[in-house]
Amino acid sequence: MASVAACPALADAPVIRAVKAEHKGTSWRFDVTVTHPDTGWAHYADAWRIVDAAGNELGLRILAHPHETEQPFTRSLSGVEIPEGTTEVWVEGRCLVDGWSGERFPVRLK
Repeated sequence: MASVAACPALADAPVIRAVKAEHKGTSWRFDVTVTHPDTGWAHYADAWRIVDAAGNELGLRILAHPHETEQPFTRSLSGVEIPEGTTEVWVEGRCLVDGWSGERFPVRLK
């Protein structure tokens, strides 16, 4: 006979809705729009990062507070160094409770 233990349901992962990437001199600026059902200081989208095809982190934006009443929200990160010849990167969101979402939003660099 099989038994099933009750597990708490995980909240929705942070979702990257849009990304604007702009080349500024020798680096890049990323404006990233995120949605997440933030419930307060104990559970909110607390970061997003830019990674290359191999999963190497190229930039990290820490989100310092919950955005319960501001959904979706957009935050920026400047000064991101992208290796020469890179034509695509991905953006991934992180939740304070559940960690990195595993869902990556593709960004074509022009």
